[in-house]
Amino acid sequence: MKLPLFLPLIPCAIASCIPHSDIGTWSTLAPIPLFPRQEHSTVVLPPSSFAILGGVIPAEVGANTTALVQLYDIPTNSWKSLAPLPVPLNHANAASVDGKIYLLGGLEVASDGAWRATPKSWVYDPAEDKWTEIESMPVSEARGSAAVGVYGKTIFLAGGMTVLHAVPGGQQGTVSAVSAFDTVSGKWVALPEGAKAIPEGRDHAGAAVVEGKLLVLGGRDQGQANVKSTVFALDLERLGEGWTTRKGAMPTPRGGVAAAVVGKKVFTFGGEGNPAEGSRGVFNQTEAYDTVQDKWEVLGPMKVPRHGTYAVAVDGKVYVPGGGISIGAGPVDVLDVFVPGK
Repeated sequence: MKLPLFLPLIPCAIASCIPHSDIGTWSTLAPIPLFPRQEHSTVVLPPSSFAILGGVIPAEVGANTTALVQLYDIPTNSWKSLAPLPVPLNHANAASVDGKIYLLGGLEVASDGAWRATPKSWVYDPAEDKWTEIESMPVSEARGSAAVGVYGKTIFLAGGMTVLHAVPGGQQGTVSAVSAFDTVSGKWVALPEGAKAIPEGRDHAGAAVVEGKLLVLGGRDQGQANVKSTVFALDLERLGEGWTTRKGAMPTPRGGVAAAVVGKKVFTFGGEGNPAEGSRGVFNQTEAYDTVQDKWEVLGPMKVPRHGTYAVAVDGKVYVPGGGISIGAGPVDVLDVFVPGK
């Protein structure tokens, strides 16, 4: 598949953004086997592997939602298949806690062809290679494409979408709800009033937990073109204080963005909603958010611009599997790794 040319970096024009002289390096690893993939979820399984779950794969006409789960082993640069999801899902909400994978809803293909939210949830035990159904999230909070963060034994979902008609101009139901699942009790827990919703609806946003703060970075609201640059924050030790909006906005507003934490910085990659001619609607930007200074750094571009993927950090390196190279489409099998500069 012919890939698009690199896109120009958008100049840094706001006070919260500073250039960075040491931009980091990219390397290409073993590609995803079987099918190209986008709109999947990715979670780390310690000590040295990560899994990609569900998502969208190519079809003769359009795309298919898959239940495929694959594990990448970092030391051997190799892939293997795991037990598939109980149902095919895209935009699944997933996280790993204590070596198990929690799958908390997502979007499934409805009878009308739309991708609609399911509240059903499961946990995967690697020792048994088995998925087990757990308590569903409240039906009123069912969605996919949430910003997912883990703090202690609790998984937080912020924002997301209830429906996506995968056609040009199709409905996209963005929400602002915040939910929390306690992996010890196996129950969804009530949140204080101020923590129950992010300030504005977001889906396809980046997510990170740094020093006890859940961050929701960028994203979009009701469609690919309505991209955002906000950084919302919630102190997970002081939930009653509610959400705040950081002063340091993203240099490049974008949805479909991937994010991962290294130290006290959040690295963000790619995204969707680029209006530039020749961009195919996709960004190649790599930008880092310094959570201490509340400032952004503009780094070098991605080798392959894409959206609809996930980024995970292991031992100071950030892995970015799959994604789409054109707006709403174009899944690839690319796996690359970004090593931040010093």
